[in-house]
Amino acid sequence: MKQRKIYDYAVDENVELFVLIKSAEVRLAKNGKKFIAFNFSDSSGEISAKFWDASKDDIANFKPGQVVLLKGKREVYKNNPQIKIYHMRQTTEEEPMNPELFVKTAPVPKDDMEKEINQALFEITNPNWNRVVRYLLREHHDAFFSFPAAKKNHHAFDGGLAYHTLSMLRLAHSVAKQYSDVINAPLLYAGALLHDLGKTIELSGPVATKYTLEGNLIGHIVLVDEEIVKACQHLKIDLASEDMILLRHMILSHHGLLEYGSPVRPHLIEAEVLHQIDELDASIQMLKGALNHTESGNFSERIFGMDGRNFYCPQEKTQVSEDD
Repeated sequence: MKQRKIYDYAVDENVELFVLIKSAEVRLAKNGKKFIAFNFSDSSGEISAKFWDASKDDIANFKPGQVVLLKGKREVYKNNPQIKIYHMRQTTEEEPMNPELFVKTAPVPKDDMEKEINQALFEITNPNWNRVVRYLLREHHDAFFSFPAAKKNHHAFDGGLAYHTLSMLRLAHSVAKQYSDVINAPLLYAGALLHDLGKTIELSGPVATKYTLEGNLIGHIVLVDEEIVKACQHLKIDLASEDMILLRHMILSHHGLLEYGSPVRPHLIEAEVLHQIDELDASIQMLKGALNHTESGNFSERIFGMDGRNFYCPQEKTQVSEDD
């Protein structure tokens, strides 16, 4: 019998399934007692749950990265899906224990993503940009094709970083074709490929994702800029050349606003386009994730990364494949 997934269960239905503890944060309730705020995951997605009145043993036993057998009921609280926990325990040797089996993966196979990204490298005709991009993709190859693009909000799954990058490349191709008279396409493609590469240092990986010390204290924008600097030193490329200043500006400005982490706002048309397609791809991915778990005729959960807004799922729900 096929194992049911988190989102195979309807609201108010009792659940019994193996899940991965994606995160487990110990918090203090109003009554002064400790509880654990969980995020559970399997290949269908993530869902939150609260473990009330957690003992010292509970806190010690249930850690991120563990697979557990969960019994409870699927509910909705303040329009957000969650699990009411009845009972949970660690798995035994005879039961599924590999965390990688319970992580959502990118909808495009990694080999296919790598082929498409490698093909795009030939379109970066500026030799300095091409050498830097190729060097850094080699240096971070394994992490780039396995890491998520975020801890929670968008593309937070195995291969999410490469998939987000590929999606942005496709958008970049469309924009460059539409505005070929003003867009420096090789610069836009180089920026798209490198813009989030620092997340291979900022994040810990696809299982029980957390921010590293460098991620918390420095952040992926500065981290990837440092990688570009080191690549130029290794490849003996002049950092003071306009080529490299333009490429570094693409990375440093791609969050668009200073309050969103960019040390400088976009001052190139390609940098502005990179910021806009980054926002577009991240927003659509968050919307897809929420609407895929929303019944027709209802509003989705509130999406933190989109100002806490919720979105209506029409009666005639659009059916699209994940890699459309």
